[in-house]
Formats: sequence, C-alpha cells, structure tokens
Amino acid sequence: MEYNIKINSIKTVDEIKDYWTTEDYFQLLEKFNFPDAGSVKDESLHELLLMAITDFEPKEAAIIVLTHKLGELLSEGQIDQISNDMLIDTVCEEYPEIELQYTLFNCNQLLFKAFNGTFPSANATIINCSITPIDGNPAVKMTKEMLLKLFSKGLSDRNILKRLFGAQMNENAPFPEAEGIVWNLESKDFINFSVTSSANLLKDEDFPSLEFEGSYEAAPDND
Repeated sequence: MEYNIKINSIKTVDEIKDYWTTEDYFQLLEKFNFPDAGSVKDESLHELLLMAITDFEPKEAAIIVLTHKLGELLSEGQIDQISNDMLIDTVCEEYPEIELQYTLFNCNQLLFKAFNGTFPSANATIINCSITPIDGNPAVKMTKEMLLKLFSKGLSDRNILKRLFGAQMNENAPFPEAEGIVWNLESKDFINFSVTSSANLLKDEDFPSLEFEGSYEAAPDND
C-alpha cells in the first residue's frame, strides 16, 4: 500500500511532558526522605522533587530513581553500573536494550535538571506528520513498525536507524525493535500523527525532504 508522508514540524525537547505521574512524585519524594509530600499541591511536586534529589550524592540519587522505574527489570548490579555510566555518558542513547531507552531518557533528564548539568543531557524529537493513503484507500491504524518503514523512504542514508536496522526498515521482515525506537505514537484521526523518539535516532537533519512517498507491506505471519 502506497502512502504520502508530509513532515509538518520537527521539535527537539529535553523532557517529555507528563511522563512523571503524581504517584511517581509521591513515591520518589518518600524515597528521598521528604516528609508530608501528600500536602503539597500537584503543580509544585516536580520542583520539590528536584530539590529533594539534591540532598543526596548524584550516584546515590541515580540509584534511587533508576530503582523506582526499572527495579523490576534490572538487577542491583546493572542499576549500579548504569548509575556510574550516567555521570559520564548519555546511557539512554546507547543502552543495548532499546526498549529501556525511553525510561532511561526520562530518568537521566530528571537527574540532569536536579543537579544542574552534573549528568550529561540528552534530547528527544517530536515529529508532527500527516500520512495519507494514495489512490483513495482508507486510512488504517498506524503501528510503530509501519511508521518507521514508511519513514525509511524519506530518511537520509546517514540516519543511524538506517544503518542499524536497514533490513528491518526496508524489507518485508518483522521489526520488533520499533516498539522501543518510537516512544510515543498518537493520532486522533489516523492521518495526523505525533511521533516521539530519541533525538539520537531521529532528528531534523535526517529528513532531506519534508514530503515523500513510501510503501508498506505487512510482514508474513510465520505462525
């Protein structure tokens, strides 16, 4: 099926709005030994948490934040290693388990802002685009895999995704990594989309043209 893809805007941001929930704030404030967090207005929780974090050493704070979000997925040893690495490098851009990079990005940026640059900063990209079927075909529900395979036709050959996942993006093959590459994919009408990903994987200069055509064929069912 053929599609027309139009990139309407590409924005670089250093945090994902609304990633941290009110419950996250309450739990983290408790872990950072802040009393009576329940009496604080919701709009003040973020700034209060940033201040509470700085009462701890950076590495110790990183362990607390990482354990809160990833303690059920990673061992204590893995979290300890990441907390060390985060102080010198943007682990969220390089961590081999790509499905964890979104969580690591948000943990990294919380710590970066709390410690005013002690942790290296990273960026995310938010792309607003329109994807329209050609020849009058009805719009279909877009998946993350489908989106990346359509984007592939318009991406520069220098784009890191094309180098790392060339076969998956261009061939009729499964692409499970797409779930970790595209952090958020939102649409209200199946035509206009908001796409969030790491700026390390997708950025403005990766699109030589803001309008292009692409095709998508579902991978065969091997069950």
